[in-house]
Amino acid sequence: MADLLPIFLVFLIAGAVKGVAGFGLPTVSIALLALFRPLPEAIALMLVPSLATNVWQAMAGGTLATVAPRIGVFLLSAAGAAFLAAGHLARADAVLLSGMLGVVLVGSSALALAAPQLPAPSPRAERWLAPPMGAVSGAIAGFTGSFLVPAAPWLQAIRLPREQFVQGFGLGVVLVNGAMAAGLSGAGLLPAHLGLMSLAGLLPAFAGMEVGRRLRQRLNEAAFRRVVQVALGLLGAWLAVRALA
Repeated sequence: MADLLPIFLVFLIAGAVKGVAGFGLPTVSIALLALFRPLPEAIALMLVPSLATNVWQAMAGGTLATVAPRIGVFLLSAAGAAFLAAGHLARADAVLLSGMLGVVLVGSSALALAAPQLPAPSPRAERWLAPPMGAVSGAIAGFTGSFLVPAAPWLQAIRLPREQFVQGFGLGVVLVNGAMAAGLSGAGLLPAHLGLMSLAGLLPAFAGMEVGRRLRQRLNEAAFRRVVQVALGLLGAWLAVRALA
């Protein structure tokens, strides 16, 4: 019970962030869990709530049949790289991995706050850039649990309409998390007790999302998103500094 209570609180907070802002459950939960759990365990705990909430995100709407073929190569490359990276977590230094997560969080927060308008690649450049962009995104996700950089900026750069971006990114999280689960399981990093604890995170995650959904109408969503990004950046900086200490 002493182990479950902080995990419940983490997923309640992460679910509330997703309910208000429409994003952030995997990233917020990983960032918070990494404060008191080794990163491979934090990734394992994040998997079930993240998969469940993002399956809904990927399937809600009518644009999946349009966006999936366009970003299919990117997503398959990301999933393959995530599977390979997650399989190596057992041999990686947990402190170094948490520091890497910190750097990723700082970088993604800085990009989100700066909101640079990246140039759109030509259709030909999009085709040959998709595999390496997917592979880099998946490898970073496999080692840190965070499927944000460069995945989100890339999907923005190719000018996906909002609904296609939301569904495409949700599909990406589902595929990458599924690949990570397979990689972790193959490396012996997904024992039954962590799987059950991850499953137990479903209830507070969905409860948090409902709370966040109700709060959304009372909050300035843009300001809330900025606060979340600043908080993630600060958490990332702490993780990075802690890894160097």
